[in-house]
Order: sequence, then structure tokens, then C-alpha cells
Amino acid sequence: LLRSRRAMDLDEILPDVGEFGAYQQLLLYFVLLPAVLPCAFHAYSQLFMAARPEHWCRVPALEHLDTTVVKNLSIPVVWRDGTPLYSHCLMYNNHSTSRGVDNASTMPCVYGWTFDHTKYATTVVTEWDLVCQKDYYSTLALVLLGVGGLIGNYIFGYLQDSVGRMPSFFIYLAIECFFGIASAFAQDYVTWTVTRVGVGFTVPAILATPYVLAIELVGPSRRTLVVILSNIAYSLGLVALSAVVYLVRDWRQLALATTVPFLSFFLYWWVLPESPRWLLARGRFEEAEKILKKMARVNGKSLPANYMVQLKRRFQVEHYMQRRKLEAAKTRQYGVLDLFRTPNMRRKTLIITFIWFTNTSVYVGLSYYAPALGGDEFLNFFLASAVELPTYIVLWPAMEYWGRRWILCICMVVGGLACLATFLSQTNATWTLVLYCVGKMGISSSYVVLPLMASELYPTVVRGLGMSTSGVVGMLGPVFIPLVNYMGEDMLVLPLIVMGALLVAGGGCSLLLPETANMHLPQSLEDGENFGKEWLTCCHKKVGIITLDEEIPKNLADESPIKSLLTVTMKDTPASTPVVTDATSSTDVTSESVLSSTNHEQMMRVTVV
Repeated sequence: LLRSRRAMDLDEILPDVGEFGAYQQLLLYFVLLPAVLPCAFHAYSQLFMAARPEHWCRVPALEHLDTTVVKNLSIPVVWRDGTPLYSHCLMYNNHSTSRGVDNASTMPCVYGWTFDHTKYATTVVTEWDLVCQKDYYSTLALVLLGVGGLIGNYIFGYLQDSVGRMPSFFIYLAIECFFGIASAFAQDYVTWTVTRVGVGFTVPAILATPYVLAIELVGPSRRTLVVILSNIAYSLGLVALSAVVYLVRDWRQLALATTVPFLSFFLYWWVLPESPRWLLARGRFEEAEKILKKMARVNGKSLPANYMVQLKRRFQVEHYMQRRKLEAAKTRQYGVLDLFRTPNMRRKTLIITFIWFTNTSVYVGLSYYAPALGGDEFLNFFLASAVELPTYIVLWPAMEYWGRRWILCICMVVGGLACLATFLSQTNATWTLVLYCVGKMGISSSYVVLPLMASELYPTVVRGLGMSTSGVVGMLGPVFIPLVNYMGEDMLVLPLIVMGALLVAGGGCSLLLPETANMHLPQSLEDGENFGKEWLTCCHKKVGIITLDEEIPKNLADESPIKSLLTVTMKDTPASTPVVTDATSSTDVTSESVLSSTNHEQMMRVTVV
């Protein structure tokens, strides 16, 4: 009965055509999960393109000697974190085959630099001498990559909702591939940076399409599964990237290796469907009908001969009534200010946005920081990616048992404390790496919980607006976090301390939010304001099961809204309201107005005859 009184939802149709059959599984495993790889590759490959290998001042007069001898004769020793190291930017004024007293005076490098090519054949740093006075150039390129992502996420969010999920993906892919390949042929730093900003434009956006399509194509009972699988696929993409950067040590070849393979994804044009959920919301029933028929056929579901006719009748009536309702009531348009008008909504919005900012900042920051930990940067990046995988095994069962709020808090606080503890182990590289991995596991887990919890806290009328607002603010993290990592050149664990403090602060704030597991989702702004006012309570009564005072008649409770009578509720609708009919169909639609004596609500029963 409840289903028959609300607007048609794809979730009501999926049981008839297959919620997670062969059609969805083939698309998920062979199209949607691989489609997350371009984002994983392009988001972090720049770290290795702009890697800064060991370097020292070039001394032409001593180039015929062994490297160790050259350093001893011409390069002064400086101390960093209690360790003696050869200076990167200074050389002795007087260098000869034996040191004299004049060697105590130093000068900047005047002949350029000599780079250690043991780990990298070439990088943009070695090619354009981006060291010493220019050492911030590689950091600036990362900042601009984040700025491109911030702008692109805002622009392409509208594109995905306006032209559809499928066309948007190929637009993102074309832009990303164009700029990714162009970056391999850049002849100077400025050109290379411009191409990386172009890549950054699509990095967050191209990830959204496979995520959204995977969720929209399956039934509610399978959404948790596809979210987990999408996150696993992204983490596996980072693991694959660690193998690629290990095998390809030339930055131009790396730019091509992380882009050219994805040109094959344009073949998905012939197999990637548009979201039928989006098509129905846009009133494009005929296109949605083709996808639903194909879905039923591949899933082995047989539909009644008049199934689509009945479905179209209901769609036409509901589409017409929604349009009339909008014209008559002039439905209110909601804006960002609605998130802040009332105290409880304002408090929840600020907390969610702050936690979103801390999560994005720390996740990206820890991923950026892996190569800088010392030791083997390729192994560090592999471990930072691989430690995400075990968290997904226990995360969702834990959320079902303990709820969202406590799991979010525990993940963030444990990860934050691990990062802060690196201050005590900064002289021990192994323990620093272990604590770093614990911190990465914590932030990876919280990064999965947060979007789910936020979507359950924002009321329906501003849910999309609230999620996008918090997400855009969160994207400020990748803009400033490279600067924090840059500060870590003088103190290795300083960025970890900053990120650890952010995580602990965010974890503490999460306890100021109400629990959302097994709760009714708030619908209106009033619901959103009332939801969670008892936020100091540790435990909440589960109200997921609805108990009705009145008994629902069996014939109505069992009635299918698709295969039998279609009932639509309309308030204050005149009895003479016309009903949309299809002149090309032999099926007619009749209506009769029935006045309810209990709630004075007019009902229109639409019968297919």
C-alpha cells in the first residue's frame, strides 16, 4: 500500500527484472569496476613523475673522479633529523684533491646539479633542475592538480546530472586521456603543469560515474556489496599503480603508461548503459524501457505481455500529476542557506563538513606522503595501498553491529593516534612505517563510513545539496595538504603529526552527531532539525521496523503496484482532472475520484482496461 502511493521508483521494478542478476554482475565486474582505475592512476602517478632523487652540486673539474670522492672533496655535510647528510644546495668554494682551510667557506651550486639515477632514469625534477630555489615547483604542481580537481568536481557534477551518467564518463575519459598523453610531450615546466591541471579537472569526476551507476543499477539489498567492491577496486588500482611506477622509471614513459591503456575504455561505449533510474527521473521512459527489457532478458526474467504497457501507464499518470503539482504549488527551491537556518541542522552541517575536510585531507595527504617516508618509496606506496584492503572485510559487519557513529570515531581516532605516535619513533624508520600504515587503515575505513552517514543525516529535500557542499569543502584538502608535506622536508614526521591531530579532532566531533543506523531517514527540513537532538545519548532505539496502529487489508498489502491496479494519491485534485492517455496505444485509462472519509484526501484510481 505504501509503495503504491508514492512516485514510481526503480527499486519497485528491479525485483521483476532482476536486482543483481547476470546483467548487473557482468557490467560490474567487466565495466564499472575497471572504470575506477583511471582515477587511481592519475591521482597519484604525478608523485613519481616529479620524484626528487638524491642530488648534489655539480663540479666539472672533479667529474673524472669517483662519486664518493667528489662528495668528500666538494660537498659540505649538514645535519637533518640528527643524521649527517651531504648538502643538496651548497658546495665548497675551493675544491681540490685534498681539503684545505679554505674549504670551510661554501657557496651555492653554480654549475648545476648531479642526480643519482639509481632509482629513476628521469623525472621532471632532474630534467628541469627543480631543486634548491626551485624545490617548491613540484609541490606547486600538486597544489594546482588539487585546484583543478576542486573546479572540475563542481563543474562536472552538473554535467553528470544534466546529460547523463554514460555520456559524462566518456567526456571525462576523453579530457583525461588528452591531457595525460599531452603531459608526456611537455617541453617545459609550465606546459607540463598546465597539462596536469587538465588531468586534475577530471580526477574526482571520472570516479563518480562508475560509483553512481553501480549503485543505481542494483537493488537496495545489494548496494552495500557494490560500494565495498568499488572501494576494493580503487585500492587494487593503487596497488597496480605501485607495480607500474616500479617498472617504469622514466617520467615521460610513465605518463603514457598510466594513460594510453585507458583509451581501450572507449570500447565501453557499446556496452555501458545509461542509468535507467536517471532516465525515469528525466521523463525518458522509452529509453529506460529498452534497458529494462534487456536487463530482464539477460537476467532470465520473463515479464507479462502487458508489463511495459502497465508500467508506461503509471509513468505517464505520475509524470503528469507531478507536473501539475509543481505548477500549482510552485514547489519551494532549496539552497545552501537552508543547511544553516536552524541550530541543529547548522550544527550537523558544520560537523559533517569539517569531518569531510579532515578525511579528504588526511587520505590524500597520507597517500602523497608514502614516497617521502624514507627507505624504498615504491614499497612504501605499495604498503600504503595494500593496507586498505583488509579494512573492507570487517568494516560493514562492524557498522551493522555498532552503528555508524562509533565506527567512524574509532577509525579516525585510532588512525590519528598512530600518526601522532610517529613523533616518538621518528628515529626508527620501521616503526614509523608501521604506524603510518595503521593511520592509513584508519583513514581508509572512515572514508567509507562518512559518505554513508552523511547521506543518512541530511534530509531528503537537501541531501544532494548537503553532500555536494561538504564534498566541495573537502576538496580543499588536496589543495593545501601538499604544502604540509613540503614542510616535512625539515622534520620528517611533522606532516604526520598535523594529519594525526586533524584525525583525532574529526573523530571527537563525530560523537557530536546522532546515530543513523536503523533510523528513519529525515525527509523535510523540519525532520532534519528534529533528528538527533538527543545526540548526547550513546545508544538510540532502533526504529527501522514500522508498526502501524491500524491493520492493513491483506488484499492491499499484497497488491503489486505494477502488475495490477495503480493507485496515485493527489491532494485537492478536481474530479474532472484529465488523465494522460496514449493515442497510439489500444489501452485506455479511466479514472474516478473517491473521497476518503478519514483524511478528506482525494484518491485517483487508475485502472488499465
